[in-house]
Amino acid sequence: MDSVVKKYLQSFEFGDTQIHKNMAVFPLLCGLNHDPEYLTLKEALDTHVLKIAEVNQAGSVPELKVINEGEIPVLLLDGEEVVGAKQNRVLNTSILISAQAETVIPVSCTEQGRWAYRSQEFQDSDTLMSTKVRRVKAQTVSDSLQESREFRSDQGTVWSAIDELAQEAEAPSQTGAMRDSFTAKTEELDDYLKAFASIPKQRGLLVLVGEEVVGFDFVSMESAYKLLHAKLVKSYAMDALLQKNGKEAVPQVEKAQGFLVQAVKCKEKKYESVGQGADYRYEGVNLVGSALKVDKKIIHAAFFKIAEHEKTGEIAGSRRRSRFRR
Repeated sequence: MDSVVKKYLQSFEFGDTQIHKNMAVFPLLCGLNHDPEYLTLKEALDTHVLKIAEVNQAGSVPELKVINEGEIPVLLLDGEEVVGAKQNRVLNTSILISAQAETVIPVSCTEQGRWAYRSQEFQDSDTLMSTKVRRVKAQTVSDSLQESREFRSDQGTVWSAIDELAQEAEAPSQTGAMRDSFTAKTEELDDYLKAFASIPKQRGLLVLVGEEVVGFDFVSMESAYKLLHAKLVKSYAMDALLQKNGKEAVPQVEKAQGFLVQAVKCKEKKYESVGQGADYRYEGVNLVGSALKVDKKIIHAAFFKIAEHEKTGEIAGSRRRSRFRR
């Protein structure tokens, strides 16, 4: 494992455990330097320094055009959703967009039943893809990187995972929009948000559902994490509230620490990022992960536990024949 990524993972400390029903959160603290400075997606869109649109008038499902007119970079987080234009999309990987830069970014569709303009530009949906769908998407993006060095997902697999989410959430949608599943569960998700308030100096979270670790997210800047906290909590909470057995959470610090140890042991592959820095991909025994490194600093890292049947070769199957609509 890259020495910088390893140093960060080994530096994580846990804040006091927070529990709500079947979900437990260990706030992640980290004493390492949190430069460089950047804006989050929401900040950049709200201040109108960032514009996100279709790559051209016709549009292309797996790509969007991003223009950063600001004076500092903007962080787009893996799994963050933008809504509008011809159909809603999510980021396929975390990207640090340079100041005063125009970039074409890799995305996945989260609204398969619409291909018509609602607006010329995209807005933040205040939603981050559920953890289960994120890790499935991450597997297919890693597979694409290995095959073609492109940050593409298997769109058919992503759509199937979103369909399954909608069925479990009992949230039918006229356009198959992932966001509708979150909207249907607003009240329950708000209960989780109230239980998992961010704490001072928090820069990430490690989550258990029931007795098992689900995964963790780390963001380098405390101020950026605070703005992303609600999105991240809802991402994990969606899977927790839909879990069928609903066992009460058991906050086992040994399992949390063990998950970080296993993450360090993962096999690593390095790719040039679409934006600044390098994109690292990880795979271990029932683990997948990624990390964005810029100037010897980790901007974002996420690792998830993944079941055998969720691994690329098994989840895709015939779905891999369902390719991108253009």
